[in-house]
This record gives sequence, C-alpha cells and structure tokens, in this order.
Amino acid sequence: MKEAVLWEKLPNRAVRCNLCNHFCSIQNGQIGACGVRQNRNGVLYSLNYGKLVAAHIDPVEKKPLYHFLPGTQIFSIATVGCNFRCLFCQNFDISQAPKPPQRQIWGESWSAKKVVEAAIKTNCQSIAYTYTEPTIFFEFALDCAKLAHKKGLKNVFVTNGYMSKEALKMISPYLDAANVDLKSFNPNFYRRVSGAQLAPVLENIKLAHKLGIFIELTTLVIPDQNDSEKELTQIAEFIASVNPKIPWHISRFHPMYKMSDLPPTPTKTLKKAHDIGKKVGLSFVYVWAPPHGQEEFFEIGNTFCLQCGNLAIDRKSWIPKLVNIDEKGRCKNCQEDLNLRLK
Repeated sequence: MKEAVLWEKLPNRAVRCNLCNHFCSIQNGQIGACGVRQNRNGVLYSLNYGKLVAAHIDPVEKKPLYHFLPGTQIFSIATVGCNFRCLFCQNFDISQAPKPPQRQIWGESWSAKKVVEAAIKTNCQSIAYTYTEPTIFFEFALDCAKLAHKKGLKNVFVTNGYMSKEALKMISPYLDAANVDLKSFNPNFYRRVSGAQLAPVLENIKLAHKLGIFIELTTLVIPDQNDSEKELTQIAEFIASVNPKIPWHISRFHPMYKMSDLPPTPTKTLKKAHDIGKKVGLSFVYVWAPPHGQEEFFEIGNTFCLQCGNLAIDRKSWIPKLVNIDEKGRCKNCQEDLNLRLK
C-alpha cells in the first residue's frame, strides 16, 4: 500500500481521485470504481502497489506492437484491478477481482528495482504495464518507468486510454509507447459494455500522440456489437485524422466472460474491417485472429512499404524478420518512412 498520487481532499474526510476519467468521489473507508484505491481517514491509498499477479516475458508483437522495437522481448507485469468492467474481458479473473462481491487484492510483492533488474536479466528491451489496466497501478508503474529509463529500458502501456489528462502528462516523459484499445465509436457501447465514456479515450489518443508517445491502436471486433460498416469506418476515419500512419490492429472476438453467448468474429468481418481501414487511407492495418488453442497470425500481418510495395517485415511467426528496413526505419529500396521505432 502507498499513498496515491493525483487526488484531492473534499469535506467530511471524503476525497476525489483524479487518476482517471471516472473522477470518483470516495467517502471515508470506501473504495473507488477500480477496486484498488481506498480513502482511509481522508487520505487516498493505492492498495495494489507492487503486488504483481503477473510477470512474464513476451514478444513485443503480443501487446500488440508491430512498429515499436519489432522482434524484441518485453517484460510484462500486472496487478489486480481495472477501472472498466468490460463484459468480454479476457482477464476478468484478475481485472475484476477487487470489486464486489470478491473484494480480493493479492499478488507477490515486487519493488520497482526488482522489476527493472528482471527485465535487464532476461534481455528485454522494454517493460509493459499490461494484462489489466496500468492506470490502476499507476504509482508503481511510474516508479518502475522512471528507474527503467535510467537503465536504458523503454516503457509501454497497454491501456484502455481512460486515464486523466493530468495522469497522462505526468507519465509521458517516461512512457515511450502505448497500445490503446479503441473499443467502439459508439458512446452507448462504452456505457453499456465497459461502464465508461468514449470521448475521454478519443481525447487521450490525440493527446498521447501530441506528447510524442508512440501509438498503436486495437479494436476487438464483436459480432452485432461494434462490427457495422458505419462504425468501423468511423473508427478508421478518426485514426486517420490523428495520423494515417498509426497502426490499427483488428482483433478477433472469442466468447468470454459475460459475452460467452456470442459467436467468434467471422473471418469475412475481419477482412471487411481491414479493407475499410485501407480505403479510408490508413497506412498500416493488421488483422490478428488467433484460433482456439493456438496463437497464429491471420494472413494480413506483414508490413509492406507504402511507396514501392516491397515486403518490409515478415511476420509468419512471433519472431518477425526485418527484411528491407534501414537503421532509421525506412524502406531500403525507396527510403519511404514506415513509422517504425527501432530503438
């Protein structure tokens, strides 16, 4: 447990949490919407500080990040908790654990120093704050990120993008990249399925890009929920309005949690989303559709030069081959900028 950042006192020992866009007003003894921030006698505390429920080594492509340090390993950590309640959550057993009726907070105690040392020891070039929403273990992520930068490591958020602008600005000097879930372009979907709002996510994507954080976006396409041609076009057009070279990852839905009655996303729907993204003018659109029991890329996963069409990155496996890229992330054949961050 550690005193939280980004909060303010209210009358009668209440507090307001300013970490994410819920801006919870929390009475004495109560806990915020994330389940891991508690008001104790007028002071807000992070209950999950350094309590890791996951510490794994992943290919950076699994985040998914295809244009940030491609072909490298990333040290991935998480605590319990989330400020969303997505009905399709793949990690609901840890993301929703601190909320009623469970109210469970557990994890192995780690220090920021231990995380950074583990990343270095395992030859990872970066640290991912992932699996659950990193905003809800912000204090620990910030401590790790500061130390990681001192040791030459990069930092990555895999996030729902719902942190407050103040929080995003606070961590931006240490946050090198982020994959942001843009779950829908329908405000009602966000309210009904995730218990949140759309507008702050859109604003944070624009702000993160402006702050110089390397951005890739992911949309999980769910049958009859966010898969209409109109909505997929709206998402693609928004991405293009920020920067058409931002990679868009289209991900396949599998029945999970409270949406276990829905079917997996049809392949033709994924192809439709890909074609919409390209038609709108996005430079890099990827489709990832791991089948049950396996993790394989859908056929649309390679990176090609926008100008000459040459294959730049071959992704037939989790270990991609950089085949036609110079040290600055440009096509060797025509010097086209492929929006790659190689170091």
